[in-house]
Amino acid sequence: MAVSTKSTQQKSGNYLIAKPGFLRRLAAMFYDLLLLIAVLFVATALLLPLNSGQAFTAQQFLFPLYLLLVSFFFYAWFWTHGGQTLGLRAWKIKVLTLDRKPLTWKQALLRFSIAILSWGFLGLGVLWILIDKNQRSWHDHLSKTALFFDTHDSDH
Repeated sequence: MAVSTKSTQQKSGNYLIAKPGFLRRLAAMFYDLLLLIAVLFVATALLLPLNSGQAFTAQQFLFPLYLLLVSFFFYAWFWTHGGQTLGLRAWKIKVLTLDRKPLTWKQALLRFSIAILSWGFLGLGVLWILIDKNQRSWHDHLSKTALFFDTHDSDH
């Protein structure tokens, strides 16, 4: 599978760094989705005893909110602690602020919230990467973050 990247000279070093292409980003998202599903299964299993072992119903509106909170902490913890989920790490991508610093929890919350909207509008916020000159999605723009190709093995 061909994965496109665009190279740019960086101020912080004498090396070229590439912006991850659309397919690479999708692959990392898919990896993370599989991991998130596993985490949500565990999170659900932890709550089942509190619901007498019964499935959750549509009337139990706190359960989806709980899963949303678990999802947020899954992504936000990785983003604020090294800038890489396991999917991002596998594809050598980091999410950082525009000045290449780790995200704050506030930025992570904004990025997560807007990412939901990006996907909710038929994925248009994610597809925006294909037409944006800096290959940034809606959630990248609004949270003032970007994905960078990780060229340093020592950063892990």
